[in-house]
Amino acid sequence: MIKVFLVEDSPVALNILTRMLESFPETEVVGTAKTGVEALELIPKMKPDVICTDLYMPKMDGLTLTSEIMAKCPHPILVVSAAVQKQDTQEVFDLLDAGAVDVFPKPDGGLSLQYEATKQQLINKIKILSGIKVFTRNSQQKNHLKSYHSPQTVTKKLPPIGNAENYQGNIKILAIGASTGGPNTYQDLLGSLPSNFPIPILCVQHISEGFLDGFIAWLQTVCPLKVTIAQHKEKPLPGTIYFPPEHRHLSLDSQGRFDCSLSPPVDSHCPSVTVLFESVAKVYGKNSLGILLTGMGKDGARGLLKMAQMGALTIAQDEQTSVVFGMPQEAIKLGAARLVLPMETIAPYIVKILKSSV
Repeated sequence: MIKVFLVEDSPVALNILTRMLESFPETEVVGTAKTGVEALELIPKMKPDVICTDLYMPKMDGLTLTSEIMAKCPHPILVVSAAVQKQDTQEVFDLLDAGAVDVFPKPDGGLSLQYEATKQQLINKIKILSGIKVFTRNSQQKNHLKSYHSPQTVTKKLPPIGNAENYQGNIKILAIGASTGGPNTYQDLLGSLPSNFPIPILCVQHISEGFLDGFIAWLQTVCPLKVTIAQHKEKPLPGTIYFPPEHRHLSLDSQGRFDCSLSPPVDSHCPSVTVLFESVAKVYGKNSLGILLTGMGKDGARGLLKMAQMGALTIAQDEQTSVVFGMPQEAIKLGAARLVLPMETIAPYIVKILKSSV
């Protein structure tokens, strides 16, 4: 039984969330609170597996609550917010920076089909969060590489280039994929790259509808590189980070331009990491670098294998630093990852391998 604690000051929203969660036999709402202050008193007594919190509440908002929980009694936290305005979505990601794991749009009564789909998506999120590792974050410890040529980019802790099975390519593009736990991981990884990074970076992150713009704005606050949404038929530029538009796959056409398609889901997702990786493998072959980060499921594993088969350098995040070791593990099982690295060494290694492949 998965025990869930809800922090929500709207009686209507609280009723909908409770009804959704308790419609499944494997989930139980063990407690509710209308304010963050009340939640802090009840959570140690209720001992939930997952906490769902709103963004705005009286007496103590979601950000303060999340910070207090992570400091006193760390739990997996799902931010459930309407986040209609741009400012709201950016504040949602401040909660992720404080330690929350994922975001979910606040459900309404809605039409029957929409209600059932939203309910299933919520349950899936809760199931994933109930089994994850909780990481506390300290922004003071983040390592930002000052320059592509900086001595900081080479460290004794990094694996030698030979660990990549004598990779022979000349990297022209970087492709990255992530799901659960990805927002914070992307922030750490992309925020640690130098401002003169020499190649384009193409990314896929599974994220709930309505949160993409806020996610990109949040990343831009820590990334020295430009972070933007890819435009159909646009050519990717060096030193720029691209994400696909909502509900569209991100791939490349034969001329290396973006193809933002409305094709059906692949590996149960749109956008799909596998679609991106397979496209990069086809266009760039061995002259590409693919990285599969934390996430539930198997999206990206087949795509990373395709990249490896084409001679590309491929990396999977290790189990110890992954919030969910699903997607990287699938890639490792397939033999798709030339290297398996902890999160903190991936950015320095990227710079190291780029310098050696020039």
